Amino acid sequence: MKRSHWGVGYGLCAALFTVFVLLNTFVLRSEVQTNAVTQNTAMFDSLSATEETAPALEASGNSETENGSGTSEGSGSVQSSGTAASDAPAEGTKTVVGTYEQDGKSITVTQYRENGTTIYVADVELSTAQSLQTAFAEDTYGRNVTQTTSAIAQSHNAVLAINGDYYGAQETGYVIRNGVVYRDTASNKELLCVYADGTMAVVQPGTYTAQELVEQGVWQAFSFGPGIVENGSVSVTEQDEVGKAMASNPRTAIGMISANHYVFVVSDGRTGESEGLSLYQLAQFMQTLGVQTAYNLDGGGSSTMYFNGAVVNNPTTTGRISERGVSDIVYIGA
Repeated sequence: MKRSHWGVGYGLCAALFTVFVLLNTFVLRSEVQTNAVTQNTAMFDSLSATEETAPALEASGNSETENGSGTSEGSGSVQSSGTAASDAPAEGTKTVVGTYEQDGKSITVTQYRENGTTIYVADVELSTAQSLQTAFAEDTYGRNVTQTTSAIAQSHNAVLAINGDYYGAQETGYVIRNGVVYRDTASNKELLCVYADGTMAVVQPGTYTAQELVEQGVWQAFSFGPGIVENGSVSVTEQDEVGKAMASNPRTAIGMISANHYVFVVSDGRTGESEGLSLYQLAQFMQTLGVQTAYNLDGGGSSTMYFNGAVVNNPTTTGRISERGVSDIVYIGA
């Protein structure tokens, strides 16, 4: 009888512990820092000083420049042909969705059709990497604090935004945003570092501390991955996948063609019109865009692209076309 009681008690404790872990991981909200909008722009000041004293030398990735508000004066020039049509376009086609130009920022959003999937590409050229901004849901750094990509984008006057790495569902992995270290616990995932000189690099976990990365000029760092293109070559195989992700998914990725020339990529998936992409297909597609570096961000139901006041793709959440809340975004301010 005693053994039976011990067995029941142990089973109940194990069940309660499992419920707690699940709640703590996916549900329970924990605010660590509210009004988390501080920016560390010292690296851009250093970059400007270096360029003034040694204009013939290329920046090494230790730098800083703008006021970091994510907004600018003036309305800009926006042209748009509307969001994607509900009918799937023909395989191999591409259509310009819209363009934006203002204050050293040039954006062209194009809809592609590849691998039975509709893909949206924002080609972004900036005069400074400081225009590549990030923001947290509710301007709060914490665990399971979420808003939709479009809501975060609107609150930061973004002309273009994609979902980030959903740092709030993880307990490890560096979080460096707008030059500020929010989490300095390394994970086993590759990092994407965006430097103040406008370059990107995939960095192996544990190579540097978070503070060392900032001292090297890292403006943004994401921990999701993996890196999918490095030095212009696909760096994943057909067998590689993210955790327990399905073989074909909605995807979000970011890549660099050259310094301050980026592409934001979001694919549809899990619908009758769009199957979704494997990680390898995503890497191959990014390579065709001419990127030197590309990195996989959070996908699935998180995958969202917002442009000129509207969501342009078809985010898929639990079988429905709708946005789901995320922890953070990457954006270009208007």
